[in-house]
Amino acid sequence: MIRVHHLNNSRSQRVLWLLEELKLEYEIIRYQRQANMLAPPELKRVHPLGKSPVIEAGGRVLAESGAIVEALIDQYAPGTLAPARGTPEHGRYLYFMHYAEGSLMPPLLLRLVLGKLGPLGWPALPFVKKQLTTHLDFLEGELKADYFLGDELSGADIMMSFPLEAAASRAGLDASRP
Repeated sequence: MIRVHHLNNSRSQRVLWLLEELKLEYEIIRYQRQANMLAPPELKRVHPLGKSPVIEAGGRVLAESGAIVEALIDQYAPGTLAPARGTPEHGRYLYFMHYAEGSLMPPLLLRLVLGKLGPLGWPALPFVKKQLTTHLDFLEGELKADYFLGDELSGADIMMSFPLEAAASRAGLDASRP
C-alpha cells in the first residue's frame, strides 16, 4: 500500500490526483500548515527536509512531486500517462514535467513572498508581474488542445496543475485566457 504524506495546500495534490487516475489504493497521512504557513515539524520524521509530498511505497521513501509522479507512472502506468521515450512527444512531456517547477513556479513563489512583504515588496512587483504575464502568454500559445500533449491526460498535465492553480489565485490567470 502506498502511503502519501499530504500537506494541505501543497504540491501533494498532484500525487493524490495521479493515484486516483491510476486507480491505486493508498493511505493519506494528513498534515496541516502552521500559522506561519510552513509544514509542521512532524514531517521531518518522514523526510529530513520536512516537506510534502512524500510517499512511502515498497519499502522506500520518495520526496518531490515530480520524482513521485515520474516513478508512479513508470511503475504503474508505462505507456499510458507518458509518451514512449525517444519520441518527439516525450520531449514535450519532459519539458512540461520540468517547466512546472523549474520555470513557472519560481516567479509564482516570488509573487507570494513579495505580497507578504507589503510595501517592502512593492518595488519588485512590476518585474515579477511582467515575468508571469510572459509565462501565461507562452502557455496560452502552447495549449492547442485540452491537454499539454494533445487529447489525453499525461503526467505533464498533473505537474502543471499546481502552478496553474497558483497562477489563478495570485497571477491573473482567469477565464479571459482560454
